[in-house]
Formats: sequence, structure tokens, C-alpha cells
Amino acid sequence: MKEISITSFENLKIGQAENSAAGTGCTVLLLGKNGAPTGLDVRGGGPASRESELLHPLAAAQAIHAIVLAGGSAFGLDAAGGVMQYLEEHDIGFDVGVTKVPLVCQADLFDLTVADAHIRPDAKMAYQACINAECGNYQDGNYGAGTGATVGKLLGMSQCMKSGIGSYAVQVGPLQVGAVVAVNALGDIYDSETGRKVAGLLANDGKTFLDSELLTLQNIDVKENKFVGNTTIGVVFTNAKFDKSQLCKIAGMAHDGYARAIRPVHTSADGDSIYAVSLGNVAADQDVVGALGARVMAKAILRAVQAAEPSYGFPAMCSLK
Repeated sequence: MKEISITSFENLKIGQAENSAAGTGCTVLLLGKNGAPTGLDVRGGGPASRESELLHPLAAAQAIHAIVLAGGSAFGLDAAGGVMQYLEEHDIGFDVGVTKVPLVCQADLFDLTVADAHIRPDAKMAYQACINAECGNYQDGNYGAGTGATVGKLLGMSQCMKSGIGSYAVQVGPLQVGAVVAVNALGDIYDSETGRKVAGLLANDGKTFLDSELLTLQNIDVKENKFVGNTTIGVVFTNAKFDKSQLCKIAGMAHDGYARAIRPVHTSADGDSIYAVSLGNVAADQDVVGALGARVMAKAILRAVQAAEPSYGFPAMCSLK
């Protein structure tokens, strides 16, 4: 098994655009001229999403043309319109005779409390991300959907840390599996291999960690009207050939990567979602790809906090060294 670049996958172009001053952005993943089979598994209780029903195994669509990961919470869902415009202009989409209708799915994270709550990803920003995808401007860290991402928010924004977007991919023989993930979790972040906490809820000294999971378990009182201000949104890619129902299972297995790297995870105050995309025709076992998906997802989460830079008054992992 060797590490490869997330940008080495065929039939995949990734572009990012952001408004750094406002603390928000979007990451667009273009899935080739003919689109790609895609599955989805949502485990968090508060997702902000668009066209998710397209990915249900019983839905007619067997492929989609793009995925958008963005900030802005539900407001940011307008960004997909810019991707549809771009793809229609490039004659990409489902042919309906008079035009082609691009099928674009989107998941958003909550970053409204980071900088300017009234500036969100929109169609113009996403259109620019599509242009950027043509030359490829993907970077881990404070870019795209990761621009306003933070982690460790159990006690609010005053003790959280800066996160970002991260990627990791591997190749085993001809098989490639990779992940891109914007990490905006309620919980703390761990290195899945060593078990070491690397980012999350800070103590009052701003230098050491509290334990979000332990604090959660110490108070069993019912909490009404929880504020859903979190969400980790990611995509697993493979060059193996699978249909939509198989990819939904692979997406579900990839959530094990969330569980290895984020504690607590999949809470009612998170909107945790994972897409799984088949970009090629390599023959591979579904369970092997699902297991690799969990592995690369956990690694991508770690990369997201490793690459993050201190911003908006929030320290990052590199600040604690």
C-alpha cells in the first residue's frame, strides 16, 4: 500500500473558492463528462443537504455529475446552482432534449459564527470553484469548505480550535481509494493510529485539552433545543467499479473512519455525511474498499487539523507545539 495524491484520480477534478475575510468557502468535485455512480450515508442528526434523495438506491439516477462541500449552513445550499450553470455551459448533464440537466449533490457545514454570518457560499463562488477545478487548486487546510471549520465546540466557540479540509489516498495494486473531508466537528480529533488527541476542546489555559466525550458522559440531563452548529462532511473515491447501492454500503463503512478520529461523533448536533463515488472500472471487493475507505477517511481527518492555520482568533494544532 502506498500513499498517492487525491488529485491523481481519473475522472475527478477538484476546485476550491473561499472568502477568507468572511470565514467561509466551498469545494467542488467534478465527476467527469458522464458523471459517476455515487452513494451517501448520513449519520449526524442535523445535516444541511441538497438532492440527497438522488442517491437513494431506489432513485432512478444511476450517476451524478458533481458534489459540493460548502460552508454557510443551509444558506450555502444555493452554491449548487453555480455548479449546474457551469456544467450546463459545458454540455454536461442528463439529456432532456432541450438541454442537459446536471445532477449536483451538496452538503454544508455550519461556519456562521466564525467571521461574517451574512456572507455565505453562493452560485458565483461555486462557479469560480468549477473554473479553479479545471487547473486544479485543491489544498488541505483553510481552503474551500474548510475555510471556517472548527472543532471541539462542546462548550461553545470560546474554547474550540481551528480545523480545515483534509485529504488522503492510497493505492493497492491497481486499486485506488481516497478521501476528502471538511472537519467541523462538535467533538475532539484523534490520530487514529496512535490514539493521541491532536485538536479539540481546550481548557481555560488555551494550551491543554479537556475531554469532550468524558464531559458529555458526566451530564445525563436532557438538553432541549440543542444548537446544531457542527458537521463533518466528506467524500470517499475509488477507481473500482460499483453501483449506487454498493457505494451506499461503502459510505457507511467509511463512517468508521469518523468514529476512529472524532469523539464524540454522529451526535444530534452534528450533520455528519459521507458520499462514496466510483470513478473507474477496476474489479475489487466491496468490503476491502469499505475498509480502506474508513482508513483513508481517518487519515484525511487528521490531515485537516494538521494543515489548519490559526485564524479568526482560534488556535490550530500547530499553535500547541
